[in-house]
Amino acid sequence: MLSTESAATIRATIPVVAQELDAITSRFYDTMLGDRPELLDGLFNRGNQASGEQRRALAGSIAAFATALIDHPDERPDALLSRIAHKHVSLGVTEDQYVVVHKYLFEAIAHTLGEAATPDVVAAWDEVYWLMAGALIALEARLYAESGHTGRDVWRPWTVTERREQTPDAVSLTLAPGDDGPAPDLLPGQYVSVRALMPDGVHQARQYSVSGWNGERRRITVKRLRAGERSPSGEVSTLLHATAAPGDTLMVSAPAGDVTPADGDHPLVLISAGIGCTPMVAILNHLAERGVERRVVVLHADRSPLDHAHREEIAELIDRLPGAEGHTWYERDHGDAGVDGIEVRPGTLDLDPIEIPETAEVYMCGPLPFMREVRAGLLRGGLPARRVHYEVFGPDLWLGEG
Repeated sequence: MLSTESAATIRATIPVVAQELDAITSRFYDTMLGDRPELLDGLFNRGNQASGEQRRALAGSIAAFATALIDHPDERPDALLSRIAHKHVSLGVTEDQYVVVHKYLFEAIAHTLGEAATPDVVAAWDEVYWLMAGALIALEARLYAESGHTGRDVWRPWTVTERREQTPDAVSLTLAPGDDGPAPDLLPGQYVSVRALMPDGVHQARQYSVSGWNGERRRITVKRLRAGERSPSGEVSTLLHATAAPGDTLMVSAPAGDVTPADGDHPLVLISAGIGCTPMVAILNHLAERGVERRVVVLHADRSPLDHAHREEIAELIDRLPGAEGHTWYERDHGDAGVDGIEVRPGTLDLDPIEIPETAEVYMCGPLPFMREVRAGLLRGGLPARRVHYEVFGPDLWLGEG
């Protein structure tokens, strides 16, 4: 909880600081990574730096946390903190790195705000930072302890045992532990980070859902991220898609992620677009293995059947679940896309013809614009916001945009 004095200062300065957050975080990353280039090695994603997504996500998380402290002083924004903590744990973030971030972030605040960065203003925002950092450090310490790690040993060698082409741009890689240790436990819907050595000698990391498992083996599905108008191609996904082969060794982190369905008999609604289907495949596998009879509604949107990873596997899993139904939308080439057990429709995902159970828990994964639109439709339909859960890979820009 913020002190009374700091709360008043934060409330008065949020508009000014929010307006300058992009400039603050831009200078923060430029100066910190300029002085400490080793932090780019496996911790910060260069693609997200180049596109500006990383700084916008940082700005959004700070603004969201400060706003929560002011608007709900007796509540902790657990959902926000949990999402960040799981991402940090998957990358091996350690407590001492919060001190480094603090140094460069507050230098950037002072430089950007100039005379407006009075001692009282700096002290109030310093309090916000350490409240957020302290909560994250505690959460991350618990997550590390639960997984038997310290934060400095999250990476282990795994051997690629199988490669399977899913689509022209997506491949599944089956992995087995490359050391003498057992495969860690995981929950359906969780992800791992893969750290790869780039041609220039710098390590880069990216998160991938565990899309399936069998005994000690784990499967991830990698989609090659092609360059867009405002973003470069994905370094890790491009390298893995082009070169990963049976016998190769990959450095993989312990499982993380809090978007995992709880046990029970309440209905589940799984909504995805594109490669966002991967955590849904894991969830469906888990449900099918346990022979559950709860109602499960599976909704997926894709460009075409050719682009739809795990299409036949998902259909088979739905068929194994007596209470499951599937609906898929394709923007093109949908005429001959029928798969037993799944209703295929043209166009983009439309909730209107779908009956969403009132007591359902919804889990989403896909591009942010897609999830925002679907979430808004679910809320308009009367589903409480607390029952709508989503997974984002890369910086969570939703934090800054509601």
